[in-house]
Amino acid sequence: MSAGAVAGIPVVRRWPGMTGALRRVVAPWLAARAAVAVAAGVARAGVVWLRPHDQAAVTRVHQGLLAWDAGWYEAIARHGYAAVGVQSVRFFPLFPLMARGLSWATGLGAGLAVVAVANVCALVGLALLDVLVRQDTGDPRWARRAVWLLALAPAGYTYVFGYAEGLLLLCTVGAFVALRRRWWWWAAAAGLAAGAVRPLGVLLAVPAVLEVWAARPRGRGPGGLVAAPAVPARMAAVVAPFAGAGAYLLWVGHRFGDPLLPLRVQEQGGHRGSLTVPLVGAWDALVSGLHGRHLGEAAHVPWVVLAVVLLVVVFRRLPASYAWFASAVLAVSLTSTNLDSFERYATGAFPLVVAAAGTAVVRRHPRTTVVGAAGIMVLYTVAAMVGVVVP
Repeated sequence: MSAGAVAGIPVVRRWPGMTGALRRVVAPWLAARAAVAVAAGVARAGVVWLRPHDQAAVTRVHQGLLAWDAGWYEAIARHGYAAVGVQSVRFFPLFPLMARGLSWATGLGAGLAVVAVANVCALVGLALLDVLVRQDTGDPRWARRAVWLLALAPAGYTYVFGYAEGLLLLCTVGAFVALRRRWWWWAAAAGLAAGAVRPLGVLLAVPAVLEVWAARPRGRGPGGLVAAPAVPARMAAVVAPFAGAGAYLLWVGHRFGDPLLPLRVQEQGGHRGSLTVPLVGAWDALVSGLHGRHLGEAAHVPWVVLAVVLLVVVFRRLPASYAWFASAVLAVSLTSTNLDSFERYATGAFPLVVAAAGTAVVRRHPRTTVVGAAGIMVLYTVAAMVGVVVP
């Protein structure tokens, strides 16, 4: 075993180009925060005439980066699940635990800690995306476009709010970097963490299976067996996402008496709603919109269409693990009877953004694309702050 590895795990200094990647992603990271700041100013100035009789909208605007789910994460970080109530269990634990630890270690308030963890994780996640795209395409410009597009995606403001999206991005893209380099134990660690961040984290088992299969030995070693250290490491990379989510569900079962309670709460009408066949909800939203009903739901349909088109591009231009991971995320995102938060869930399928960054339109007009994306993100941030859309 080389001095640069311990039990098959590469030491951190071997992660490729992270220092340079962090420098490269600072500009898009700051641009996204500037866009959210502009949107917050617009929302504060306009909420009185946009939603004059909606006190909840006024309250949400003044909550700022702790609005919507961020408020739940702050409450969990401050008080714990039991004190906040059963509804809180739908939020998986790693993100509020990290915020609670930061608050304890530094003396920051829980709200500031939640926002700090979200934004630092988003920065590192963008840097890992830069590393991944450079690693797998060999094209620095493609990587740069992908980072800008993800930072300024319509739901990119959730990487600025006190949401778990930044941590999930870090874990997901980090798992891909490790899987593509055959660093199985690092992939297992990232998958374990992702499973404890959001239920979607378990979908990292899909690319893990594909990459393990692609890396299978074509011949046999001495004695006819694969080297012993490789087998448990590969198995761990596949199983770890389920272990991360499963550990939390077991704790919920012990504490609240029902290990599936987080999933049952999420299926309630005020949240994602009951499960349905993928795309049925989108079709119902389109039909309702054409009849002049539920126009807010119908507004998600163009994004669903765009996501499906980009999925085709992923299958054509990117590795299979990217394509099937994006397929799994989209399938799960479209099993809801309502499309609230679809844009945020779809952004978790980061290969769609990578594919978009590689299209001819974006290659030929990168600055126009970035400016347009920033404008759309500002509009969505204002709409979320005043309660017109659900993040």
